[in-house]
Amino acid sequence: MYLDEVVAAQKRGEARGITSVCSAHPFVIKQTLRVSENFRVSPLIEATCNQVNQFGGYTGMTPKDFVAFVRGIAEQVNFPFEKIILGGDHLGPNVWQNEPAESAMQKAEEMIRQYVGAGFTKIHLDCSMRLADDPAGALSVDVIAQRAARLAKAAEQMLPSSTGRGAGGEGRLRYIIGTEVPMPGGATMHEEGVGVTKVEDVKQSLEVTRGAFLRAGLAESWERVVGVVVQAGVEFGDEFILPYHPPAAQALSKFIETQPMIYEAHSTDYQTREALKNLVRDHFAILKVGPALTFAFREAVFALAMMENELIAKDERSNIVQVLDDVMVKHPEHWKKYYRGDEREQAFKRKYSLSDRVRYYWVQPAVRNALERLMMNLGDGILPYSLLSQFVGETGLTAAQVVALKVRGVLDDYLAACGEAG
Repeated sequence: MYLDEVVAAQKRGEARGITSVCSAHPFVIKQTLRVSENFRVSPLIEATCNQVNQFGGYTGMTPKDFVAFVRGIAEQVNFPFEKIILGGDHLGPNVWQNEPAESAMQKAEEMIRQYVGAGFTKIHLDCSMRLADDPAGALSVDVIAQRAARLAKAAEQMLPSSTGRGAGGEGRLRYIIGTEVPMPGGATMHEEGVGVTKVEDVKQSLEVTRGAFLRAGLAESWERVVGVVVQAGVEFGDEFILPYHPPAAQALSKFIETQPMIYEAHSTDYQTREALKNLVRDHFAILKVGPALTFAFREAVFALAMMENELIAKDERSNIVQVLDDVMVKHPEHWKKYYRGDEREQAFKRKYSLSDRVRYYWVQPAVRNALERLMMNLGDGILPYSLLSQFVGETGLTAAQVVALKVRGVLDDYLAACGEAG
């Protein structure tokens, strides 16, 4: 597995990483496959428990559906599906936090089984959240570890044998553990800084989780725990980005050199290429990115909408910016509790927040139809030089190439940082 190569390279002292694209957006996935083909690397595409689960998640897809979805995109761009690593992110009882522990964990077990049964091989076990009948306050490390081991056991039961699916262990599950998980999709409040995970906390988490695996009869499975999630000191929110500061993570970086695994860094969206390179150098070798990619997609669509306003008669325009906002206002469940402020501030955040809650709405029929109308109106030809210069900063592009340029710019930063770009 390509992920094993990354771990091995890190242990040889090489600054090598892998980009984890956490998105269910078809254009983002399509561009990820194209870029991966250019650089001859195996793409890592992940779905979260909120996006995809046995009940459909917000995408309406089960794990099996998501695999078919990615396979279909791979066929469109002629990318070998077998080279794609599929990951499940934040797999645990997060979706069912309002239920008693036993009920939530049973649902989480079924979700894990469906992920593994569908062909996902990188599994992030996340049991860090308090459930309805848990005592008040943060969960103990012991409870988190026991629940993680329980889910790992459910995953292993889906494998055809204890030795994995192929010679040399190819296709066997790889696990990511960790309790200090940044909030998915970015922070909801402005932060001046976040605390870097303490070495003693990582050490305790590893020791306790290893013990839980062994007690559950999962000694061989523990050998396939390849990464641990920690807080590297990076974060983003509506209008702020906390950049990576290497000296603050120096002790954390040195510690993982003594372990047979690497770090997984969440919330790396909007970090500079240099910051991403420094993260990989310091063994935060799995770089998760999601909102930054759909933010780039949204930027491209808005730029095209501005050009459409100059080129197309008023009654023939897609009006996609307004359509998108109307749908968000009509269906506020994906942004209302995240965007604070008065009506004007919320209206601004719906369009431009770095948290990019817009990403939940591209699947809405009205939005999808407006986007199709926009692309049809602008056609396949090269757009006017003056408009491209004004709204994109690059010229000689078609509408589709404008979108590709924006998304590719984000992916290129990650590939370069991971040592994957040639």
